[in-house]
Amino acid sequence: MCNQCGCVYARVPTVTKERKLVFASPHSFQYSLVFTDRLHLVDFFVCAGYRTMTSGEEEDFYLRYYVGHKGKFGHEFLEFEFRPEGRLRYANNSNYKNDTMIRKEAYVSQAVMKELRRIVEESEIIKEDDNNWPAPDRVGRQELEIVLGKDHISFTTSKIGSMADVQRSKDQDGLRVFYYLVQDLKCFIFSLIGLHFRIKPV
Repeated sequence: MCNQCGCVYARVPTVTKERKLVFASPHSFQYSLVFTDRLHLVDFFVCAGYRTMTSGEEEDFYLRYYVGHKGKFGHEFLEFEFRPEGRLRYANNSNYKNDTMIRKEAYVSQAVMKELRRIVEESEIIKEDDNNWPAPDRVGRQELEIVLGKDHISFTTSKIGSMADVQRSKDQDGLRVFYYLVQDLKCFIFSLIGLHFRIKPV
């Protein structure tokens, strides 16, 4: 039992025998995850913080990001999704040197969802639109979908390699907000996946 919120540790039966990576308390690390390597949810915390994620302010937050292209190595892409209940889905497909697709799924704590929401809110991406952004082309495609309260955005643009691409666009200010937010989101997801699954996410 956690001394900070009185949450109770619980276990769900599972057939997997994979290694369990579970922290002692959802408060012990800001980016707490509970899972096994084969994506079977085996442990979780029953506490006010976690269970109320499906109601109140956490209920109206959703994020999905995709970037990819089709080339000589086939369809290579990165995609991740955070759902309101804390479910994280991650996929990274690179056929370079016959690499296999990385697929991971887990539930994240309320602290993770709050931090993710803070990043999105402070970026002010909701105020932007993609009308004057570069359209997807042979270089690649990016998609960003966010539900934040009553706001729902769904942006589509080409793959952006550097700030030079941003400066050549018709909407430099808006695309700059998008570019920096995507960098923050990638750092966020790579840290989660790398730390908790103990793999190289890319």
